Amino acid sequence: MNETFDRGMRVRREVLGDDHVNRAEANKSSFDHAFQSLITESAWGTVWASDRITRRERSMLTIALLAATGSFDEIPMHIRATDRTGASQEDISEVLQHVAIYAGVPKANHALKIAKQTYAEIEEIEE
Repeated sequence: MNETFDRGMRVRREVLGDDHVNRAEANKSSFDHAFQSLITESAWGTVWASDRITRRERSMLTIALLAATGSFDEIPMHIRATDRTGASQEDISEVLQHVAIYAGVPKANHALKIAKQTYAEIEEIEE
């Protein structure tokens, strides 16, 4: 491919884990191939690859933005990634309080519910 794509795939694997990326790659089709390349290069190869802020901070920002925009389907994936980004449960709790104040209590409440469920699933797997 290209340098940005390769960097993006490396960062994507570091943040989301090989299992997640391998599943996504296995499910890729000719229909969504261009989209997958776009997000690998732009989101992972450019934005997430930047060292201007830490992965912990980027993780917190991402979860806040997902909650604030109502993009709830992406939240579990990013909650699971916090183990690799360094964002703690306390960090995410703080982030969702900010979402409540600046984007609305219903969105933050729903995101909190999803986060709690995802953390419970992670703990169940670890037992």
